[in-house]
Amino acid sequence: MNKIIYALLFIFIITSSFQKPPVGKKPSVIIDKTVKARIDEALRSFVDSGRVAGASALIFEKNKEVYHNAFGFADREAKTPMDRNTIVRIYSMTKPVTGVALMKLYEKGAFQLDDPLSKYVPEVANMKVYKGVDASGNLILEPLKRPITVRDITRHTAGFASATDLPGLSELVQQADLSNPNHTLEQMVKKLASLPLLFQPGEQWSYGPSVDVQAYLVERLSGKPFAQYLQENIFTPLGMTNTRYVVPENDKSRFAATYRKAEDGQLTRVPDLDNLFNTKDFALKPGGWGLTSTLDDYMKFARMLVNKGTLGKARILKPETVKLMATNQLSDSVTQRMWLPSKGQVGFGIDFAVRLHPPASKEENNGAVGEFFWDGAASTLFWVDPANDLTAVLFVQVFPFDGQVHKRFRDAVYGSFQVK
Repeated sequence: MNKIIYALLFIFIITSSFQKPPVGKKPSVIIDKTVKARIDEALRSFVDSGRVAGASALIFEKNKEVYHNAFGFADREAKTPMDRNTIVRIYSMTKPVTGVALMKLYEKGAFQLDDPLSKYVPEVANMKVYKGVDASGNLILEPLKRPITVRDITRHTAGFASATDLPGLSELVQQADLSNPNHTLEQMVKKLASLPLLFQPGEQWSYGPSVDVQAYLVERLSGKPFAQYLQENIFTPLGMTNTRYVVPENDKSRFAATYRKAEDGQLTRVPDLDNLFNTKDFALKPGGWGLTSTLDDYMKFARMLVNKGTLGKARILKPETVKLMATNQLSDSVTQRMWLPSKGQVGFGIDFAVRLHPPASKEENNGAVGEFFWDGAASTLFWVDPANDLTAVLFVQVFPFDGQVHKRFRDAVYGSFQVK
């Protein structure tokens, strides 16, 4: 009897080891065939409706490429198709790259986030805060209540003035010509430091030139030109061979045109003469804008972040540094946040928006809690979704910034809003 029992037990063990997992127990994925078709339809509709000239997207999930497609034209007039090798202007998607560059120096102990910025950039030590103008039109200024910190320039709470319509201040900002491409970062920061702040440090969130100051800080702390530091510490280790400020002559055929949409919805190509920054080696290498890239290059950067600072054999940041960057740095007392709430229920970390809550309505941008992301002036977008091990990059080249393109792309990826 015992032999029969042992035999039956042996057969059970062997056969059970070959059983298929129960239905519904497969690891969940976001990007399946239905979602791919939905993304295709969204991108195609952007082009077919004339919303953009061309659109392309790349998505990785669980360390695998799960989606790529491109529609329309990189250059409509030249009939150059949009594809994964198209080089685009990423504008403010330069900012997260600058943040990573700065935080590499943080890991080396070069500074602390709550250090006064003036410890490293003395030009900002004696700045004043704008409080209006008097009856004669003279500026009313008040002293700093506390110093600008390094943390302030990583989360846009420093108060630096940029474009503004404030009486007495807008003229000074215009005269400073902060984005003059012939100025170095040092010259730019000195001009910025000569202007009054818009508010006391830490009191408001105001998007502006803080990340250019980060780039200058990288230069001061590393002793290297900012572009060189990026190349040596981020681009070369990650194999980002198409990410740079200046597009070389032999790659210009891959360089996308940019388009401006008029009120009647018609797209007009931005003249080449108005778009020269990336075709000439100017003195200015901004931290807040200016880089060009391809889908695959920027995806390497995004995948490094979702992999907690590593891609392949390259270690760019420590996991705890990536987590710090992707953690909300804004207190509830910061109630004035410009257009940041239009991104969804987000806070702001170190050069990324950080999603704190799921969407509460169908009007909000969709996404996963814990994701961190940013976008660019020509309506480019990327995000890192640690919860689903997913990274997405969307490239278009259209002005003015089109948030509906982002919303529809996100809805295609995650599905339309559902009441929880």
